[in-house]
Amino acid sequence: MIPRYLVDFDISKLPQVHTDVMVIGAGIAGLFTAIKASEKYSVLMVTKKSLLDSNTRYAQGGIAAVIADDDSPDYHLHDTLVAGAGLCSHEAVDVLVHEGPAGVRDLIKMGTQFDLEDGAFALTREGAHSHRRILHAHGDATGAEIVRSLSEKTKLDPNIEVWDDHFVIDLITENGECLGALVQKPSGQKVFVKANATILCTGGAGQLFRYTTNPDIATGDGIAIAYRAGALIQDVEFIQFHPTALCYPGAPRFLISEAVRGEGAILRNITGERFMEKYHPQLELAPRDVVARAIVNEMELTRSTFVYIDFTHESEETVKHRFPTIYEFCLNYGLDLSSDWVPVAPAAHYMMGGVKTDLYGETKVARLFACGEVSSTGVHGANRLASNSLSEAIVFGRRILERIDQLSPLTANPSVQQVTSRNEHAKQPIVEKKLKLQKIMLRYAGLKREAKGLEKGYEELRRQLSIFESCLNKREDYEFANMLTCALLTTEAALIRKESRGGHYRDDFPEKDDLNWRKHTIFSREDGITEEKIDDV
Repeated sequence: MIPRYLVDFDISKLPQVHTDVMVIGAGIAGLFTAIKASEKYSVLMVTKKSLLDSNTRYAQGGIAAVIADDDSPDYHLHDTLVAGAGLCSHEAVDVLVHEGPAGVRDLIKMGTQFDLEDGAFALTREGAHSHRRILHAHGDATGAEIVRSLSEKTKLDPNIEVWDDHFVIDLITENGECLGALVQKPSGQKVFVKANATILCTGGAGQLFRYTTNPDIATGDGIAIAYRAGALIQDVEFIQFHPTALCYPGAPRFLISEAVRGEGAILRNITGERFMEKYHPQLELAPRDVVARAIVNEMELTRSTFVYIDFTHESEETVKHRFPTIYEFCLNYGLDLSSDWVPVAPAAHYMMGGVKTDLYGETKVARLFACGEVSSTGVHGANRLASNSLSEAIVFGRRILERIDQLSPLTANPSVQQVTSRNEHAKQPIVEKKLKLQKIMLRYAGLKREAKGLEKGYEELRRQLSIFESCLNKREDYEFANMLTCALLTTEAALIRKESRGGHYRDDFPEKDDLNWRKHTIFSREDGITEEKIDDV
């Protein structure tokens, strides 16, 4: 059983700090929402590393918004719904496509500089998009530019206080209401942060898998602490594996942006054969789940651990100008994107599910909100459309503020305490436990799944449950407990869903089953597992 709290404490004996709005995490979701909130409120932003460490920083492709004259919100909506494979909320996607452009204008006002071409925004196209609608910065460094501009603005904002290197252990709740969070300082001291509104912006859970494009901070913390606090967790079986991560000896699984294929790069197996025509009429620009499984299939057929991405038809000058970050990174490992076929393979990239929210980012727990990858707004369905994630963060970040404006002042003074008889910390190093978990998830809950493997993986994960009975006191302890929580939820959800859809593929149930499975899988710590059917518009 996953406990309500990870550590023992007595709120009445802890130092207390009060703020109007507490933002947990950084990235585009945390930074943007904190800046918007600071216009009216005092904001405390808590990051477990720093403002510059987030998935956003590594986003290359760009941000999707309807800017071009030949594009329209209806086209963007249609593309998103198709990619989402029947599980998107039509209402949430409608909000995204209509409010996205205004969010982009907010980013520009905050100092983000997108690339221009002949005085207009330079737009590119990515997989499953029918039009060029991806704004980018410095060629392939969009995320880094957004983080740069927003973090600089955050540091200068007198209404925002930033706590770097702090870890949020758990949310403090009473009577179904979030009153703030239990936070551990770098010194190890614990403090209670009381907040009128608490916003989770903690990003994803790519570190659940052995191979991922995510940084080491992406350990699913927000999903796990929200689950323990009583929030609903939705659709976590849907994991997006990016089709093209660098796969080369000695190199990390560095992302080779989908925009490279959007600009004409093709995929070849190790025999040199272009293969996507066998799998989808959109070829290399098919939805990500299709491309990723096609690559794995080709790897199996050719008994290889990779395929090639071929961009050699473009000039060196064009490649350097459009994708300077990718070009330089590959060059560091002796690979020239303009003249070499670059070896790639899928890697865990994005979690479509997360903490279930309404259209204003609010969770089942009053005063608790979620924004960005940690949330499940209904926008992404079973498979996220490329570059919609950054758009989602700013659109729903703006909406969260509308709901916070309606909150009454927090008057409750919690008397929460947690006292248990916890064991001494297990002797096995956390780093070994983490690696074992990642290998289990890769082997049994990765791109291709089936009942026998999922059952075996789930049981192996359950053998680690003793961590919740141990005395935890370090960041790596809390992270592993959170990873285990997310891994158990993801594996169980994948076992329950007896069909294949979007980012969830079952070898034993290879077809999509709208009759029985066009619905969400929802977990509640108190109420167990429920299902929610999709309402047709």
